[in-house]
Amino acid sequence: MSVHSNIYRLTVLHRQLDDAVRREMRRRGGDPFRLLRLKTLKLAVKDRLASLMRRPALSA
Repeated sequence: MSVHSNIYRLTVLHRQLDDAVRREMRRRGGDPFRLLRLKTLKLAVKDRLASLMRRPALSA
């Protein structure tokens, strides 16, 4: 898998996690542990995206 496809896949996943966090926060009686898990996953994806963006581009 190329770096660009990984970045796209992680961006989509980050957006999905962001939506899930928002839904959980709006939900009455939302589960705080689910919210914590979602936020942790979102941060991990963000960190992975940042590390991929810092990589120098490989010359073809």
